[in-house]
Amino acid sequence: MTSRKVALITGAGTGVGAATALMLAGKGYDLLINYSRSAEEAEASAAACRAAGADALVAQGDVAQDADCQALAKAALGRWGRIDALVNNAGISVFGDAAKWEALNAEVFQRILAVNTLGTFQMVRACAEALKAARGCIVNVSSVAGALGVGSSMPYIASKGAVNAMTLHLARAMAPAVRVNAVCPGLITTRWFVRGMGQQAAEAGLKGYEAGVPLERACSPEDVAEAIVWLVDGAKTVTGELVLLDSGMHLGGVIPRR
Repeated sequence: MTSRKVALITGAGTGVGAATALMLAGKGYDLLINYSRSAEEAEASAAACRAAGADALVAQGDVAQDADCQALAKAALGRWGRIDALVNNAGISVFGDAAKWEALNAEVFQRILAVNTLGTFQMVRACAEALKAARGCIVNVSSVAGALGVGSSMPYIASKGAVNAMTLHLARAMAPAVRVNAVCPGLITTRWFVRGMGQQAAEAGLKGYEAGVPLERACSPEDVAEAIVWLVDGAKTVTGELVLLDSGMHLGGVIPRR
Protein backbone atom coordinates (compact mmCIF):
# COMPACT_ATOMS: atom_id res chain seq x y z
CA MET A 1 0.00 0.00 0.00
CA THR A 2 1.27 3.44 -0.91
CA SER A 3 1.91 6.00 1.82
CA ARG A 4 0.54 8.75 -0.43
CA LYS A 5 -3.15 9.57 -0.39
CA VAL A 6 -5.29 8.54 -3.35
CA ALA A 7 -8.24 10.30 -4.97
CA LEU A 8 -10.65 8.76 -7.46
CA ILE A 9 -12.28 11.43 -9.63
CA THR A 10 -15.04 10.63 -12.08
CA GLY A 11 -15.31 12.71 -15.24
CA ALA A 12 -11.73 13.91 -14.75
CA GLY A 13 -10.70 14.30 -18.37
CA THR A 14 -11.90 17.89 -18.74
CA GLY A 15 -13.28 20.89 -16.89
CA VAL A 16 -13.81 20.73 -13.14
CA GLY A 17 -12.61 17.14 -12.87
CA ALA A 18 -9.31 17.82 -14.62
CA ALA A 19 -8.72 21.00 -12.61
CA THR A 20 -9.43 19.13 -9.37
CA ALA A 21 -7.07 16.29 -10.29
CA LEU A 22 -4.23 18.70 -11.02
CA MET A 23 -4.73 20.61 -7.76
CA LEU A 24 -4.83 17.39 -5.73
CA ALA A 25 -1.67 16.22 -7.50
CA GLY A 26 -0.02 19.37 -6.21
CA LYS A 27 -1.20 18.44 -2.70
CA GLY A 28 0.56 15.06 -2.87
CA TYR A 29 -2.32 12.84 -4.00
CA ASP A 30 -2.13 10.05 -6.55
CA LEU A 31 -5.08 10.07 -8.94
CA LEU A 32 -7.41 7.73 -10.74
CA ILE A 33 -8.60 9.75 -13.73
CA ASN A 34 -11.95 8.40 -14.92
CA TYR A 35 -13.51 9.29 -18.24
CA SER A 36 -16.46 8.08 -20.26
CA ARG A 37 -15.73 9.35 -23.79
CA SER A 38 -12.87 11.87 -23.58
CA ALA A 39 -9.92 9.46 -23.79
CA GLU A 40 -7.43 11.92 -25.27
CA GLU A 41 -8.31 14.62 -22.75
CA ALA A 42 -8.10 12.12 -19.87
CA GLU A 43 -4.60 11.12 -20.91
CA ALA A 44 -3.63 14.80 -21.04
CA SER A 45 -5.10 15.32 -17.56
CA ALA A 46 -3.10 12.36 -16.25
CA ALA A 47 0.07 13.64 -17.90
CA ALA A 48 -0.36 17.00 -16.18
CA CYS A 49 -0.79 15.24 -12.84
CA ARG A 50 2.35 13.18 -13.41
CA ALA A 51 4.27 16.35 -14.25
CA ALA A 52 3.12 17.69 -10.87
CA GLY A 53 4.65 14.65 -9.14
CA ALA A 54 1.67 12.32 -8.87
CA ASP A 55 1.13 8.78 -10.03
CA ALA A 56 -1.95 8.80 -12.25
CA LEU A 57 -4.02 5.98 -13.69
CA VAL A 58 -6.53 6.54 -16.51
CA ALA A 59 -9.64 4.35 -16.48
CA GLN A 60 -12.66 4.42 -18.79
CA GLY A 61 -16.05 3.79 -17.24
CA ASP A 62 -19.69 4.84 -17.36
CA VAL A 63 -20.83 5.53 -13.80
CA ALA A 64 -24.40 4.65 -14.79
CA GLN A 65 -23.17 1.05 -15.00
CA ASP A 66 -22.59 -0.54 -11.60
CA ALA A 67 -20.01 -2.96 -13.00
CA ASP A 68 -17.97 0.00 -14.24
CA CYS A 69 -18.13 1.66 -10.82
CA GLN A 70 -16.92 -1.53 -9.16
CA ALA A 71 -14.12 -1.80 -11.72
CA LEU A 72 -12.96 1.77 -11.05
CA ALA A 73 -12.72 1.13 -7.31
CA LYS A 74 -10.87 -2.15 -7.91
CA ALA A 75 -8.45 -0.43 -10.29
CA ALA A 76 -7.54 2.17 -7.66
CA LEU A 77 -7.17 -0.45 -4.94
CA GLY A 78 -5.15 -2.70 -7.23
CA ARG A 79 -2.74 0.13 -8.03
CA TRP A 80 -2.39 1.78 -4.63
CA GLY A 81 -4.23 -0.30 -2.03
CA ARG A 82 -6.29 2.61 -0.74
CA ILE A 83 -8.88 5.27 -1.64
CA ASP A 84 -8.83 8.40 0.51
CA ALA A 85 -11.12 10.63 -1.51
CA LEU A 86 -13.94 10.10 -3.97
CA VAL A 87 -14.98 13.07 -6.11
CA ASN A 88 -18.23 12.35 -7.94
CA ASN A 89 -17.88 14.81 -10.79
CA ALA A 90 -19.28 12.94 -13.81
CA GLY A 91 -22.52 14.49 -14.97
CA ILE A 92 -24.70 15.14 -18.01
CA SER A 93 -27.67 17.30 -18.95
CA VAL A 94 -29.81 18.53 -21.80
CA PHE A 95 -30.80 22.11 -22.37
CA GLY A 96 -34.55 22.62 -22.45
CA ASP A 97 -37.00 24.40 -20.19
CA ALA A 98 -40.37 23.10 -19.03
CA ALA A 99 -42.07 24.47 -22.15
CA LYS A 100 -39.92 22.27 -24.40
CA TRP A 101 -41.45 18.94 -23.52
CA GLU A 102 -39.98 17.19 -26.55
CA ALA A 103 -36.50 17.49 -24.97
CA LEU A 104 -37.70 15.89 -21.74
CA ASN A 105 -38.94 12.44 -22.68
CA ALA A 106 -38.57 9.46 -20.35
CA GLU A 107 -35.44 8.15 -22.04
CA VAL A 108 -33.61 11.48 -21.60
CA PHE A 109 -34.85 11.86 -18.03
CA GLN A 110 -33.76 8.36 -17.06
CA ARG A 111 -30.31 8.71 -18.63
CA ILE A 112 -29.61 11.94 -16.73
CA LEU A 113 -30.75 10.39 -13.46
CA ALA A 114 -28.70 7.27 -14.22
CA VAL A 115 -25.45 9.23 -14.57
CA ASN A 116 -25.93 12.08 -12.12
CA THR A 117 -27.81 10.39 -9.29
CA LEU A 118 -27.52 6.63 -9.60
CA GLY A 119 -23.92 6.97 -10.71
CA THR A 120 -23.09 8.95 -7.59
CA PHE A 121 -24.71 6.30 -5.39
CA GLN A 122 -23.00 3.44 -7.20
CA MET A 123 -19.56 5.05 -6.89
CA VAL A 124 -20.09 5.64 -3.18
CA ARG A 125 -21.13 2.03 -2.70
CA ALA A 126 -18.13 0.76 -4.68
CA CYS A 127 -15.66 2.84 -2.63
CA ALA A 128 -17.36 2.80 0.77
CA GLU A 129 -15.25 0.19 2.56
CA ALA A 130 -11.98 1.62 1.29
CA LEU A 131 -13.04 5.14 2.28
CA LYS A 132 -13.98 3.96 5.75
CA ALA A 133 -10.63 2.20 6.16
CA ALA A 134 -8.83 5.40 5.14
CA ARG A 135 -11.12 7.64 7.19
CA GLY A 136 -11.54 9.51 3.96
CA CYS A 137 -14.05 11.79 2.31
CA ILE A 138 -16.54 12.19 -0.51
CA VAL A 139 -17.26 15.36 -2.46
CA ASN A 140 -20.26 15.28 -4.77
CA VAL A 141 -20.23 17.84 -7.56
CA SER A 142 -23.84 18.93 -7.53
CA SER A 143 -25.30 22.23 -8.70
CA VAL A 144 -27.16 25.27 -7.53
CA ALA A 145 -29.89 23.77 -9.72
CA GLY A 146 -30.59 21.21 -7.03
CA ALA A 147 -30.85 23.87 -4.34
CA LEU A 148 -32.82 26.58 -6.16
CA GLY A 149 -34.78 24.66 -8.79
CA VAL A 150 -33.25 26.50 -11.73
CA GLY A 151 -30.91 25.10 -14.35
CA SER A 152 -30.42 23.68 -17.81
CA SER A 153 -33.42 21.33 -17.68
CA MET A 154 -35.93 19.71 -15.35
CA PRO A 155 -34.22 16.29 -15.37
CA TYR A 156 -30.92 17.94 -14.44
CA ILE A 157 -32.56 19.92 -11.63
CA ALA A 158 -34.21 16.77 -10.29
CA SER A 159 -30.98 14.77 -10.48
CA LYS A 160 -28.98 17.35 -8.56
CA GLY A 161 -31.72 17.82 -5.96
CA ALA A 162 -31.45 14.09 -5.34
CA VAL A 163 -27.67 14.33 -5.06
CA ASN A 164 -28.04 17.06 -2.45
CA ALA A 165 -30.48 14.98 -0.39
CA MET A 166 -28.24 11.93 -0.73
CA THR A 167 -25.24 13.97 0.44
CA LEU A 168 -27.04 14.87 3.66
CA HIS A 169 -28.08 11.27 4.26
CA LEU A 170 -24.61 9.88 3.56
CA ALA A 171 -22.99 12.43 5.85
CA ARG A 172 -25.01 10.97 8.70
CA ALA A 173 -24.80 7.34 7.62
CA MET A 174 -21.03 7.26 6.98
CA ALA A 175 -19.95 9.28 10.02
CA PRO A 176 -17.62 9.31 11.84
CA ALA A 177 -15.32 7.49 9.42
CA VAL A 178 -16.14 9.39 6.22
CA ARG A 179 -16.94 13.05 5.63
CA VAL A 180 -19.47 13.71 2.86
CA ASN A 181 -20.07 17.12 1.30
CA ALA A 182 -21.24 18.63 -1.99
CA VAL A 183 -20.32 21.68 -3.99
CA CYS A 184 -23.16 23.43 -5.82
CA PRO A 185 -21.79 25.71 -8.53
CA GLY A 186 -23.81 28.17 -10.51
CA LEU A 187 -22.80 28.81 -14.10
CA ILE A 188 -19.36 27.33 -14.93
CA THR A 189 -17.41 28.58 -17.94
CA THR A 190 -16.65 25.20 -19.53
CA ARG A 191 -16.96 23.84 -23.05
CA TRP A 192 -19.92 21.77 -21.79
CA PHE A 193 -21.92 24.98 -21.34
CA VAL A 194 -20.95 26.32 -24.76
CA ARG A 195 -21.71 23.03 -26.50
CA GLY A 196 -25.08 22.76 -24.80
CA MET A 197 -26.21 26.31 -25.48
CA GLY A 198 -24.35 27.21 -28.65
CA GLN A 199 -21.73 29.96 -28.79
CA GLN A 200 -24.09 32.93 -29.18
CA ALA A 201 -26.58 31.79 -26.54
CA ALA A 202 -23.76 30.87 -24.16
CA GLU A 203 -22.23 34.32 -24.45
CA ALA A 204 -25.61 35.94 -23.81
CA GLY A 205 -26.29 33.60 -20.90
CA LEU A 206 -22.94 34.36 -19.31
CA LYS A 207 -23.47 38.09 -19.69
CA GLY A 208 -26.93 37.87 -18.12
CA TYR A 209 -25.72 35.68 -15.28
CA GLU A 210 -22.85 37.98 -14.38
CA ALA A 211 -25.16 41.00 -14.45
CA GLY A 212 -27.61 39.31 -12.11
CA VAL A 213 -25.41 37.96 -9.31
CA PRO A 214 -23.81 40.02 -6.53
CA LEU A 215 -20.21 39.06 -7.32
CA GLU A 216 -20.71 39.70 -11.04
CA ARG A 217 -18.83 36.60 -12.17
CA ALA A 218 -19.38 32.98 -13.12
CA CYS A 219 -17.27 30.08 -11.86
CA SER A 220 -14.22 28.86 -13.67
CA PRO A 221 -13.36 25.16 -13.37
CA GLU A 222 -10.50 26.21 -11.09
CA ASP A 223 -12.90 28.07 -8.78
CA VAL A 224 -14.90 24.90 -8.28
CA ALA A 225 -11.77 22.77 -7.95
CA GLU A 226 -10.42 25.00 -5.18
CA ALA A 227 -13.56 24.39 -3.12
CA ILE A 228 -13.42 20.64 -3.76
CA VAL A 229 -9.77 20.46 -2.77
CA TRP A 230 -10.49 22.34 0.45
CA LEU A 231 -13.24 19.87 1.31
CA VAL A 232 -10.94 16.95 0.48
CA ASP A 233 -7.65 18.08 1.99
CA GLY A 234 -8.82 20.43 4.72
CA ALA A 235 -12.21 21.03 6.30
CA LYS A 236 -11.64 18.27 8.86
CA THR A 237 -14.77 19.13 10.85
CA VAL A 238 -17.02 19.77 7.84
CA THR A 239 -19.59 17.19 6.78
CA GLY A 240 -23.11 17.37 5.38
CA GLU A 241 -22.53 20.75 3.73
CA LEU A 242 -23.95 21.89 0.39
CA VAL A 243 -21.47 24.60 -0.52
CA LEU A 244 -23.05 27.12 -2.89
CA LEU A 245 -20.52 28.42 -5.42
CA ASP A 246 -22.93 30.72 -7.21
CA SER A 247 -21.50 34.24 -6.71
CA GLY A 248 -24.48 35.00 -4.48
CA MET A 249 -27.19 33.89 -6.92
CA HIS A 250 -29.10 32.32 -4.04
CA LEU A 251 -29.50 35.77 -2.45
CA GLY A 252 -32.13 36.58 -5.04
CA GLY A 253 -30.62 39.38 -7.07
CA VAL A 254 -28.45 42.44 -6.96
CA ILE A 255 -29.27 45.47 -4.82
CA PRO A 256 -28.96 48.54 -7.04
CA ARG A 257 -25.65 50.29 -6.44
CA ARG A 258 -25.56 54.05 -5.98
